[in-house]
Amino acid sequence: MANVNAPFGLRPSRYIDGTPWNGATVRCYVSASYATALYIGDAVTMETALTNKDTTANHPTVIVSSGATATVIRGVITSFEPDPTNLTLQYRPASTARWANVCIAVPNLIFQIRDDGDATPSKVFPGQNAIMASGTPSTITGLSGYVLDGSTTPTTTQAHSLHIVALADIPDNELGDYAIWDVLINTCYNSTGLYAGVTAA
Repeated sequence: MANVNAPFGLRPSRYIDGTPWNGATVRCYVSASYATALYIGDAVTMETALTNKDTTANHPTVIVSSGATATVIRGVITSFEPDPTNLTLQYRPASTARWANVCIAVPNLIFQIRDDGDATPSKVFPGQNAIMASGTPSTITGLSGYVLDGSTTPTTTQAHSLHIVALADIPDNELGDYAIWDVLINTCYNSTGLYAGVTAA
């Protein structure tokens, strides 16, 4: 059965030694002055605008990270705290203050992401580095639209944001368009990359 075109952004899966992700997250603030909507599965980085930061300084303030080359990813949104005025709201609309629960992207934590189907993936992908591309998020499910960018062929570029570990070993996931991949965040703490991609001979 062919893979479905159903992006979800990034989702934490397990540590590289096989240990399951323990569900740990950090409470992060998103300012009402930030004019970009955020979704579950979006990669985030630290807000640099002083006027937008949490005034108590007790919590990190985050904005979206595009996952393009040389962009830092600090973590991934796994959920939002309930909005008491709209309990069904699963995402954070633009220009709205909200609290997000963020899984911090440590170097040994594997995430899963679906590719965009722009280039048929192959067995060469594992071990190489890739970037992310924006897609269409869902205001119903609250899920991110970000995907692994297949139109930018995975390569050894160390500054690419994702390091592809392998095809995700999950039911109904095939090596083909819209496959789900296990990846490491390649730019957790700096923009120089952590993993040198390899090219198959």
